[in-house]
Amino acid sequence: MASKRELKKDIDYLTYEVVADCYTYMHMYPEKNRDEVMQIINDTIAVRNDLIERVNHPDAKDDKKKNKAHFKTIRKELLEKIDLSFQNLSKLVK
Repeated sequence: MASKRELKKDIDYLTYEVVADCYTYMHMYPEKNRDEVMQIINDTIAVRNDLIERVNHPDAKDDKKKNKAHFKTIRKELLEKIDLSFQNLSKLVK
C-alpha cells in the first residue's frame, strides 16, 4: 500500500489538474458557461476536502484489512470523481 502522504499528493495533483483546466477554459471562453465551470471547481474542491479528511481519519486504524480496504475505496472514489469532473468540463467544451 502506498503511503498516506503519496495518496494525499495524488488527490491534490488530480484536483488541481481539474481546476487548472477549468480556469484555462474560462480564460479561452470568458463569456461562456462561467457558472457551470465554477460549479465544477467547487464540486471538485469539496471532493478533495472530503477525501483528505477521510485519509487523515481512517475508520479502523488497528485492523489492517479494513484499513487497506478503506484506502482502496478512497483511491477508487478519487478516480471516479475526478473523471466525472473532467467529463462535465468536456461537455461544456463541445
